[in-house]
Amino acid sequence: MGLLVMILGLVLFLGVHTLTTQRELRARVVGSMGEGGYKIGYTLASVAGLALVIWGFANYRATGWINVWNPPTAFKHLTVALMLPAIILVVASYIRGRIYTTLKHPMLTGVKLWAAAHLLANGDLGSIILFGSFLAWAVFDRISLKRRADAGGPPIPVGGPGNDLIAIAVGVIAYLALAFAFHPVVIGVPVVGV
Repeated sequence: MGLLVMILGLVLFLGVHTLTTQRELRARVVGSMGEGGYKIGYTLASVAGLALVIWGFANYRATGWINVWNPPTAFKHLTVALMLPAIILVVASYIRGRIYTTLKHPMLTGVKLWAAAHLLANGDLGSIILFGSFLAWAVFDRISLKRRADAGGPPIPVGGPGNDLIAIAVGVIAYLALAFAFHPVVIGVPVVGV
C-alpha cells in the first residue's frame, strides 16, 4: 500500500513540476485559472504530492520493504560525501554567484547529485523508484530548459564570488543540520555510523 501511495505522490509532485516545462500548456492553464489561481493550485498539488511521497515511503519502509540489491558500505560513505556539494548547489541556485553562472541550473544539478547518491546507497525497490524518479525528472527538466525560449522564473540578481562563499557556508550549515538532525529523526536512518 505504501509503495502505491508513494508512486501516486510522485506522479502528482513531479507531474506538476513537469507542467512548468510545457510552456504552451502552462500558458493555457494560467489563462484559464489566472496567475494567482495557477500558483495556488501548483502549491497545493506540490504539497499534497510531497506529503503522499513522504507518507507512502515511510509506510513502505515500515511494512513492505522489497530488497533488490545490497549496496557496499563504501557506497553509503560516498553518498554522505556527495550530499555536501548537492546541498551547496541547491543553495547556490538562490544565492547566485559564480557557481550559478558556471552551472546555469545548480538546483537541477544538486537534485541529480542527491538522487544519484541515494541510488548508490539504497538497494530497495521503493528507494530505486523514489530516487530514480527524481533523477529522471531532473534530467528531463534540464534538457527541456535547453529547448525553452524563456528562463521560466523571475530573474534573481547574480553576485560575485562573495555570494559563492555565502552559498558554501549556508550549504555546510544545512548539510550538518540535515545529516545530524533531520535525517536520523525524520527519515529514521542515521547518516554517520552507517
